[in-house]
Amino acid sequence: MNVAVRGTAPAALGRTFFARSVHDVAPDLIGAVLLVDGVGGMIVEVEAYDPDDPASHAFRGQTARNTAMFGPPGHAYVYRSYGLHWCLNFVWDAPGHASAVLIRAVMPQLGVDVMRTRRRLEKETLLCAGPGRVCEALGISRAHDGLALDLPPFVILPPEGSVPIAVGTRIGITKAAEKPWRYGLKGSLFLSRKMPDLTPPSIAGRPGDC
Repeated sequence: MNVAVRGTAPAALGRTFFARSVHDVAPDLIGAVLLVDGVGGMIVEVEAYDPDDPASHAFRGQTARNTAMFGPPGHAYVYRSYGLHWCLNFVWDAPGHASAVLIRAVMPQLGVDVMRTRRRLEKETLLCAGPGRVCEALGISRAHDGLALDLPPFVILPPEGSVPIAVGTRIGITKAAEKPWRYGLKGSLFLSRKMPDLTPPSIAGRPGDC
């Protein structure tokens, strides 16, 4: 996919796309294109979190930090991890349900030079390989917390064609780490970490016409 040379650009994903179960639609983000002020690329790795998940920030209820998770779907939830890195999540499902998808990795496609400047490195496969790297490369901070994903500075375009999806367990958590709620673009060189493919037949090769 080359988003820079598309003929007729597809319509950006709206809030109704996000108003579904996180587990039904998290795989649909693989192959979608995330742009922030025109900088970004294809989403190649995500993790799902729901309110009954002990690894979720929403598990113990609403706080000042996680308020965006409890708001309407189709908005950003941005938090700082370990006091070091910003992490971007997309809020799903009905208001108050507090489901979210963590954006773990993006394949750089537009504004790559800007990403290299922000990340202070050249290697393209490392620019957005990890949630903290995604936010640094795309210029995402706490200022983006709670913003609608269908309005500037965000643009999210649907995948094109069939998207081969791999499934694995989540990374960097100690609770419910066995949950197979991590999804990635099969064979991608831009993942934050290689993943064993636990893909059920219902997900493998999911069409990208979201």
